[in-house]
Amino acid sequence: MTVPAADFAVEQPDVYRATLAEPDPRTPQVSTEDLRRILADGSAIVLDSRKQAEYEAGHIAGARNVAPAPGAPSPDYVAAVERLVQGDKSQPLVLYCNGQYCRQGRQLSAQLVEAGFSNVKRYQLGIPVWRALGGPVEIELQGILRIFGVDQTVVYFDARSPEEFAMGSLPRAHNVPADAADALDKAPLPRNDFNTRIVIFGKDGAQSRKLADAIGKRPFQNVSYFSGPFEQLLQAIESKG
Repeated sequence: MTVPAADFAVEQPDVYRATLAEPDPRTPQVSTEDLRRILADGSAIVLDSRKQAEYEAGHIAGARNVAPAPGAPSPDYVAAVERLVQGDKSQPLVLYCNGQYCRQGRQLSAQLVEAGFSNVKRYQLGIPVWRALGGPVEIELQGILRIFGVDQTVVYFDARSPEEFAMGSLPRAHNVPADAADALDKAPLPRNDFNTRIVIFGKDGAQSRKLADAIGKRPFQNVSYFSGPFEQLLQAIESKG
């Protein structure tokens, strides 16, 4: 008797639906697929539980951060989250940090549950896996200001048109127009080190995000975009210099 092949079919694992198999977790986890949906439909507040400086250097696009000053007691962080949700402790929250071995998300989620928050989940895979799976990462203005002129390995891409780029850009920036179909084929991507930091800016966040999403489909692991207007970035860089 021949058994149909379908009877032997086993559902293939999907990395986008994966979570960590934690024993007895205090709070449930969400997968990368879940988090993408949550960010798209706004069904929960995604909270970066890391320090503010880490958040500024690069965070999941659409995430919030209310971390108190370094060294502040734990109740200060819980109080900041309570202010964020305007006292509504039933507000859905998804926390993340620096991945599997990072304890910041676990600790804060447990503290929130103890404080009466009733809908707390974690993306425990964190920003490393988010980046690896091509998820968009946003860098804050303060994050760019900290590295500009200090880290000479950063590659800056200006996503504006060639005409706008010719009128002035940041020093050492390369013009990679987000609207040009063959822009990435001609771009000076750091192909000798796929972990090189790439920072993208443009006339606005939508343009920067468009180029970041395109690069995210290639094997570069350290890509972030600035969501503000180019004029704001240029003014801040010139003021710093």
